[in-house]
Amino acid sequence: MKLFPVLAVSIMSLLLPPGSTAFGGEGPHGGIPPETLDQWSAPFRGWHYQPEHLIPDQPGIPGHPKFHSPDVPCVYQLPGQPDRWFMSFIAFDGAGYNSFVAESTNLVRWENPRLAMGFGPTNSFDNGGCVVGAFLYESWDIKAPRLLKKRDGKFWTLYGCYPRQGGYELRPGYEGVASSGDGLKWGRAKETPILAVQDADCAPWEKDCTYQPWLIEHQGRFFNFYNAANGGTEQTGLAFSTDLLTWMRHPGNPVIPNRPDGYDAQFASDPKVFRDGDHWTMFYFGVGRGGAHIMIAFSCDLVHWTAHPEPLYKAGGNPSGLDKQYAHKISLVYNPANGTFYLYYCACGPRGRGIGLITSKPIPGSIQ
Repeated sequence: MKLFPVLAVSIMSLLLPPGSTAFGGEGPHGGIPPETLDQWSAPFRGWHYQPEHLIPDQPGIPGHPKFHSPDVPCVYQLPGQPDRWFMSFIAFDGAGYNSFVAESTNLVRWENPRLAMGFGPTNSFDNGGCVVGAFLYESWDIKAPRLLKKRDGKFWTLYGCYPRQGGYELRPGYEGVASSGDGLKWGRAKETPILAVQDADCAPWEKDCTYQPWLIEHQGRFFNFYNAANGGTEQTGLAFSTDLLTWMRHPGNPVIPNRPDGYDAQFASDPKVFRDGDHWTMFYFGVGRGGAHIMIAFSCDLVHWTAHPEPLYKAGGNPSGLDKQYAHKISLVYNPANGTFYLYYCACGPRGRGIGLITSKPIPGSIQ
């Protein structure tokens, strides 16, 4: 549906946080002073490393032996199970992605992997595979448990997906919305995509492919942070909803653009957003200066963002060489039992592609 400019601004004013504006504001590169960027990012620097993948390149998933190269971890918990964590992740079989889920009682050893969401129906927008992991949580506080929240009696996630099988992320990508009765097995909640390159409000920066979402609920509204591509460049945008099913893109997108000659000069992708005291913190990955690196940005209103120019963590930081090629696509969890942040990420190097772990404090098996 095409909106006249005045109507579009009116609708946007209902979706934006109180005190925010639809246009202008801080911008992605300025607005928050450099000393504040340093202060807010300091707790997320100086990591300790697990030397091996927690989920290796060849995970050996029962019933799915062809799937390899785990990617896009996302950790969560289910109500009534305070001492058990679950991790969604994807793997690739040459045709496309499926989403799987594993479980853990100590956040290090992950076991019992099984299918969470497979290929969509033939000729559908998600036939090439589904990437769950933008869950509806009870809280996005950076130290809160990643506890799934029920809405209308079901758990919810947004997911990235592809329409074709036969290759790796065959364009164009889409986004869908799924629900679950148990938080483990997921199925479509809407038979059409929630974001598509064919949408009337799809802008030139995202015209070729839509990738992975990240869901936030704040003051009764939903925010979808997502990365998208124009050619070989990826940037991060934002969409709004009041019901999880119908979405409108922010007219000020992208909220995290590429920076020439920066660590995110080619990609500014896969945003993960949390509330940290009086501000919002976004972890994303940048591609630039010869690698893929874990980056950080901040906002006071969820709309206007200031990105720190220096990575939190550069590819090749693990002394074992586990992430020599790429370090990207994070999932952050705080363990109150030992006061430690666990940052899971896709680590690519000589041991292939798998799920790695770095922690804010030493834990058994870690190296520095």
